[in-house]
Amino acid sequence: MSRETVTLIGAEDNRLVADVHGAGGQPVLLLHGGGQTRHAWEGTGERLAARGLSAWCLDQRGHGDSDWVDSGAYQFRDFGRDVVAVSDQIAERSGARPIGIGASLGGMASLLAEGKFRPGSLSALVLVDVTPRMDPAGVHKVISFMADRAEAGFGTVEEAADAIARYLPHRKRPERLDGLAKNLRLHDDGRYRWHWDPRFLGDRRGRPVDPEEGIEESVEDELVRAARALTVPVLLVRGARSELVTETQVEEFLTMVPHAEYTDVAGAGHMVAGDRNDAFAGAVVTFLDRLRAA
Repeated sequence: MSRETVTLIGAEDNRLVADVHGAGGQPVLLLHGGGQTRHAWEGTGERLAARGLSAWCLDQRGHGDSDWVDSGAYQFRDFGRDVVAVSDQIAERSGARPIGIGASLGGMASLLAEGKFRPGSLSALVLVDVTPRMDPAGVHKVISFMADRAEAGFGTVEEAADAIARYLPHRKRPERLDGLAKNLRLHDDGRYRWHWDPRFLGDRRGRPVDPEEGIEESVEDELVRAARALTVPVLLVRGARSELVTETQVEEFLTMVPHAEYTDVAGAGHMVAGDRNDAFAGAVVTFLDRLRAA
């Protein structure tokens, strides 16, 4: 299966790196979660390419091989504006508007891009374990894990794998650590640190989250408005063991977006694609096949 690494330009003329699996088919833009890289989508990208689609797996700003932005602008809105810019470039190159698949941060970015900044940027939208309102305790857990070793880093890749195993005890520890190594960057001091700009956490780093507070209200309101404005086909995929998205929040989302489809992936937590990639990819492929048949 063909794969090409390409460079795209974000909303601040920031360089964004993507791996493109397959060529010539309907483009699909895959956006990873906060703290991840484009490599989180490798298996999904290959599977989509095998179905005749063109999968664009993007390193979002401040992540992976994409630029750390000088402005330090890492709000959800900034990622959303990048999605608009990237979708235009994909459409220009392929002749079709991409279908967006966004996990967590990537889902919020694509939701804002399509529902607020530029309706029509995407031809359909798959949101992976993300809704406008999420469980504040789960948000706190994720942010705390990301912040814990952001500065100190790890002495070895194995040490990082141990930290992930403690954080995700339900997931089998991989025998090979090649994939994890792609999410780490070796610094001059010999320490491995996550492959993202620590400024991404902003003032959320190490800050307790009040269970009654949740995500900042203005951001929630913005995401809710964006969700209610969606007119493209939408699929919400939730991990049945998600720490962030409860069944109540799913019901609320389906009220906001009554035409949306929904599927639950058993045995998966917030990192749905990593926990149960075959089940996740199967649900997405089924949805995309229906779109192509319509």
